[in-house]
Amino acid sequence: MNRQHMGIVFGGILLLVVAMGISRFAFTPILPFMRRDVGFSLEVAGFLASSNYIGYFIGALWAGFIYRQRKKLLLASVVFNVLSVGLMGLIELYSVWLVLRLIAGITGGLIFVLTSSIVMDYLAKHSLSRWSGYVFSGIGLGIAISGLCVPIIEAKFAWQGTWLGLGILSAVLLLMTTILWKGLEAKDGLKVAKSLDTKMTKGFMPWLIVSYGLEGLGYIITGTFLVDIIHNIPSLQAYSSYSWVMVGLAAIPSAPVWTVLLEKFSAIKILFVAYIFQVIGILLPVFSQTVWSVLLASFLFGLTFVGIVTLTTSYARQFFPTQSGFVVSLLTTFYAFGQIIGPIVAGKLVEVYSSYKAALVFAGVIVFLALLVMVVGRWLTVKKEAVAEQSISI
Repeated sequence: MNRQHMGIVFGGILLLVVAMGISRFAFTPILPFMRRDVGFSLEVAGFLASSNYIGYFIGALWAGFIYRQRKKLLLASVVFNVLSVGLMGLIELYSVWLVLRLIAGITGGLIFVLTSSIVMDYLAKHSLSRWSGYVFSGIGLGIAISGLCVPIIEAKFAWQGTWLGLGILSAVLLLMTTILWKGLEAKDGLKVAKSLDTKMTKGFMPWLIVSYGLEGLGYIITGTFLVDIIHNIPSLQAYSSYSWVMVGLAAIPSAPVWTVLLEKFSAIKILFVAYIFQVIGILLPVFSQTVWSVLLASFLFGLTFVGIVTLTTSYARQFFPTQSGFVVSLLTTFYAFGQIIGPIVAGKLVEVYSSYKAALVFAGVIVFLALLVMVVGRWLTVKKEAVAEQSISI
C-alpha cells in the first residue's frame, strides 16, 4: 500500500464524508433545532427525509448505467451536492427544502455508487481488494464530524448557519479529494455480455437484494430520528448530540473490522451477528431510557449499519467481480427504496400513537425480517445447489 494507493482510498473516504456523513445524515442532528425554530411536525420531517431518499434511489439507479467519464461525473455530482447543503441555510421555504433534499439525494446516490465502484476497481487492479472496506469508514467519520460540529455551530449561528458551515466544510473536502485524485484515471466501465454467469436473478443474489432492501427500510428510522427521539426525552436532552457522535465513532472502525472478519468467517455468519446487534440497538431505547442504554444503542447502531453495507456489497461483488458498478447500484437502489418508505411510516406511527416507541418496534421487526430472508434464502440456495450437484453426479 504505497502513498498513491493511500491517497486514492483517503480521497474516497472524504467523498463519502461529504455525501453520506454530511449531506445525508447531518439532517439527523440538525432536525431537532429546525423543528424547534420552524415548528414543523415529525410527519413533515419524515417527508423531508423521504425526499432525500427518493433522490438517493434515483441516483443509485442512475449510477448503474454510467460507464463513461465516471470520475468527471462523480466530481460534478459532488459540486451540486455541496451547493444543496449550503442552500438549506439560505432559503427558508418548505417546497424548496424538498427540492434541495431531493438534489442532495440524487447526487449522494451517484457519489456513493461511483466512489465505491471506482475505488474498488482501482484496488482490485493493484491486488489490494482487502482494503476496499476502509472506504466505507467515510460514512462513520462524516457522521462523527456532523455530530460534533452541529451543536457547536448551531449555538452561535443557529440551524441556518449550521447548514452553511457544513457546506463550506464539504467544499474544502472536495478540494482535498481533487488534489488526492489528480493522478487517478478511472477507466470507462465495460458492458458485460449477458450470460448465465452474469444473471443476477439466480442463486442467492435475489434473496440478498430483498434482505438488503428490508434493512434499508428498518435501519433508516433510527438513522433519521435518533437524535430527535432522544432530544424529546427531557432527562436525556443534553445527550442527544452525543448520541450521534457515538454512532459516528462506532461506524468509523466498523467497515475495516467487519472486512477483516470476512476473511476469517463466512459472510452469512458475520451478517447474522451484525443484524442481531442492530436489532438490539434499535429496540433498546424502547425498553430503557437511561444515558448508558441510549449511548449503547447508538454504539450498536453505528457499529452495524455501516458494517452491513460493507459486508453486503463486498460479498455480492465476489459473485460478480467484473460488474462492481452495477452490483453496487442494484443493491443500493433496493436499499434506497426501503429508505423512502421508512421515514414516512415512522412519522405516521408517531402521529397515531404519540410515541416514538411504535416506530422503533416497527424498525426492529423489519430488520429482523431482513435477517430471516437472508438466512432462509441462503439455506434454500445451498439445498438447491446440493440437489443439482447430486443429479449431475448421477
